[in-house]
Amino acid sequence: MSSPPHVYTLPPDRPFLASLARGLLAMTEGDPLRLARMTVLLPTRRAARSLREAFLRLTGDGGTPGATLLLPRLRPIGDLDADEIALGLDGVDDPTLAIPPRIPELRRRLLLTRLVLGWSGAKGEHPLLPGQATALAAALARLLDQVATEGASFARLRELPPADLAEHWETVLQFLEILPNAWPAILAEEGALDPAERRNRLLRRQAELWRRSPPTAPVIAAGLTGGIPALTDLLSAIAWLEQGTVILAGLDRNCSSEEWATIGQDPTHPQYLLGDLLGTLEILPEAVRDWPAAGTTPPSNREPRLRLVAQAMRPAALTDAWRALPPETPDTIVGLSRYDCISPQDEAATIALLLRRSLETPAATAALVTPDRELARRVAAELRRWGIEIDDSAGVPLNRTPPGAFLRLVLDLAESALAPVPLLAALKHPLAAGGLAPEVFRDSARQLENALRGPRPAPGFAGLDTALAKSKPALREFVRRLKYCLGHLADLLAAERVTLPDIAAAHILAAERLAATDEESGPTRLWRDTAGEAAAHFCHELLEAGADFPAVPGRYYPALFEAFAAGTVVRPSFGRHPRLSIWGLVEARLQQADLVVLGGLNEGTWPGPAAHDPWMSRLMRQEFGIAVPERAIGIAAHDFAQAMGAPQVALTRATRREGVPTVPSRWLLRLDAVLRAVGLDGGLAPDPEIQAAAALQDAPERRRPTPLAAPRPPLAARPRQLPVTAIETWIRDPYAIYARYILRLKALDEIDADPGRAELGIAVHEALSKFVSRFPRELPSTAEAELIEIGREVFGPMLSRPGVWAFWWPRFERIARWFIGEEIVRRAEIAESVSETTGSLVIPAPGGPFTVTAKADRIDRLAAGGLVIIDYKTGSVPQKTEIENAVAVQLPLEGLIARDGSFAGIAGPPAALEYWRLSGSEPAGERKPLGEGDPAALIAQVHAAVVALIERFDDPDTPYLPVPVAQFRPRFSDYAHLERLDEAEAAP
Repeated sequence: MSSPPHVYTLPPDRPFLASLARGLLAMTEGDPLRLARMTVLLPTRRAARSLREAFLRLTGDGGTPGATLLLPRLRPIGDLDADEIALGLDGVDDPTLAIPPRIPELRRRLLLTRLVLGWSGAKGEHPLLPGQATALAAALARLLDQVATEGASFARLRELPPADLAEHWETVLQFLEILPNAWPAILAEEGALDPAERRNRLLRRQAELWRRSPPTAPVIAAGLTGGIPALTDLLSAIAWLEQGTVILAGLDRNCSSEEWATIGQDPTHPQYLLGDLLGTLEILPEAVRDWPAAGTTPPSNREPRLRLVAQAMRPAALTDAWRALPPETPDTIVGLSRYDCISPQDEAATIALLLRRSLETPAATAALVTPDRELARRVAAELRRWGIEIDDSAGVPLNRTPPGAFLRLVLDLAESALAPVPLLAALKHPLAAGGLAPEVFRDSARQLENALRGPRPAPGFAGLDTALAKSKPALREFVRRLKYCLGHLADLLAAERVTLPDIAAAHILAAERLAATDEESGPTRLWRDTAGEAAAHFCHELLEAGADFPAVPGRYYPALFEAFAAGTVVRPSFGRHPRLSIWGLVEARLQQADLVVLGGLNEGTWPGPAAHDPWMSRLMRQEFGIAVPERAIGIAAHDFAQAMGAPQVALTRATRREGVPTVPSRWLLRLDAVLRAVGLDGGLAPDPEIQAAAALQDAPERRRPTPLAAPRPPLAARPRQLPVTAIETWIRDPYAIYARYILRLKALDEIDADPGRAELGIAVHEALSKFVSRFPRELPSTAEAELIEIGREVFGPMLSRPGVWAFWWPRFERIARWFIGEEIVRRAEIAESVSETTGSLVIPAPGGPFTVTAKADRIDRLAAGGLVIIDYKTGSVPQKTEIENAVAVQLPLEGLIARDGSFAGIAGPPAALEYWRLSGSEPAGERKPLGEGDPAALIAQVHAAVVALIERFDDPDTPYLPVPVAQFRPRFSDYAHLERLDEAEAAP
């Protein structure tokens, strides 16, 4: 009778790899060569590295730390991202067992993209764009791996009953037929296999060899859970070998047969895959033994905690058993804490504090485990507060690394035809130098930024040259240098047909030229370090793999590059910190630290949503023979349950994300329910020390309220001339006058500014002014058409902006229609109209003469005598209280200047002062007269108020206060951030 299979388990509260290493050393019985003959199969490369480190630590027990040790052969076989799955197989020289190499992933994506484009072109109606085809190709690649992993066959596609499904599934099935019909021939031509298929062949071949010729040295499969038929077959072979051992992680042997039967129908349960594996091995859970080395360490106090976690993970159909749970003491959850933070940033700060505090304990280790890569980046940034550098072991997409981002920015600036924002983004990247010293290049980029402020120049270098025609020669030389660096990239992006290698080579050359300094070459700077090496490998593979890709319009290359680069992950070759780590769920398997922080515990993050399958419905997947998406949730649940065995565990989540409430992870809700059942409701609490530190870390040590700004410049520095618009600002906000006319501060224009309401107002004023100047007395018969044509001239390049054409231009057309209607009625009463005329008024004052200047939008001389002064307003008009309190003084001051005969070409007493509100909405325009009847009284009131204002500020002790009367606060100010008025008002 054969011996039972050699299957063991290690509970979550035991450090898996340390216990494994200790047990393997015990198996050598003091023979160092015996360890070297062992083969250990592990799920990931990181687990293999960590096991090496565990052996290194154990050599210090009773001996010299770090003593020489011949390690076993460590083979990671569960990492699909590995470059090679090599088990060190026996019989590898047998020609009948030769297995083709795996096809490079980028080459596979390009070949699948070409297939999709061919299928789409054959359909003819709406052919896919290359970027869309690339996304479908990525989904096809995942499907190929899933089918190979599950051992399904594309031959079954036609067996799926489309008659029972929605009509569009028939189209999907027709599309998927390109895989069995065309893909095998392509792989044969490439002499390669899909990665999952190659892994399956390696695993099956090894299982066959070991069954046929059992190894003489121990073979240990540790931490593998099956789920892949080929892997399950290998584990079965190992378990029945005389020298074979299978060690499972976290098998729950306390489940009853009823629970195991229910678990077998619930892919979301953490024990689902383990139960499936035991069924294949034909072994009962209770027959699985503890790994012998586990008994050599003292028992932990975490077994009660793990029992509660196991209860929280019970299948939904059996949760009625919670009502019968006995009460537990608070000691059950010692070492377990929970933090419900108000935002992801607050969560990151809390986690960083937990990790930082762990460093206060000598030799203590701590790790953040999360599937949320954004949270991982936030935590890494928070740790830099204390000078702690830490890597995310899950890696980052290539396009988020410095060289990857630089390649993307160079492409953006060329694709955008040198639009200011993409251009400056690329030039300000740390890698950009353009053959100059970095500091010289930065200074030139800043000068270019100042020159490009305002509306966007015309496209390309021709437009840039025109915009910089009056700039310094050095800046124009800088632009010529940029033109050399970009080479032919912009031309190729505009070409209708270009090959992928040609445009990729031009892209790489442009990036290398732009990265060069006066001392280092571009390739040296661009391709250095781990991320640079990954980027160089990606670019080389893109050039090589795209050699036979069909020529496409150059404008589609950016989408192709972005899609391919996003699929490349850069992982650090080693951690930056010896005691702190950030792990993804895959990297965390079999790992344990003294403190484990489980971050991002919200639904949709951990666990993530069930993956959307663009090809098959749930029913189709089941009939086709591939796993349903919920199985990934079961794997994530197992990761969660394993991590709960660490000595100290902190559970964190953000209660809101981007202002939207979040839902706690289902496992947190289940754990809360179990804690209530055992009398520990509310027992999971945050550490008060961490909470207090998180609240205080950004708080200032002390608060010094800022007094209200009250500058008192000497009289000689105070302005002696202001336009009427500035007089109104002086009344509303004296500090703005101080900043603009004394400090000479002027707000910078926005970069690539879109025309807004201010630009509309300027254009409307200019168009009406030109019309009135062209027709000062009689209107032409085509007055409205004439005004519209003048508007087109004035708006000019702005009409190329979609927002202006769709929103502002129709408003102007309505304004023009209303304006001409008013003109037809009023022109009979008008002898002459003058627009944009200038004038000034000198007011005697204690500090010397003070000049008030004005440019009137329009002045009409009435046939009956008198003047009508008009101010066009495309925004709101002043309120009645502002007029009555001599705050809105612009029109009355213009009336004063007209009365004194100081406007060029026109003089006389004002008969009326009017605002013309020109909104372009409904109604398009309105006439708003100031006061009632003769405006002489209002003009006299404003004159007296302005004289008093000038006299008051001629006193050097009078401060330029920000907004002395809150009721008349200006609607907008360029200097509000300097005034810090809100801060001063908040002071006690």
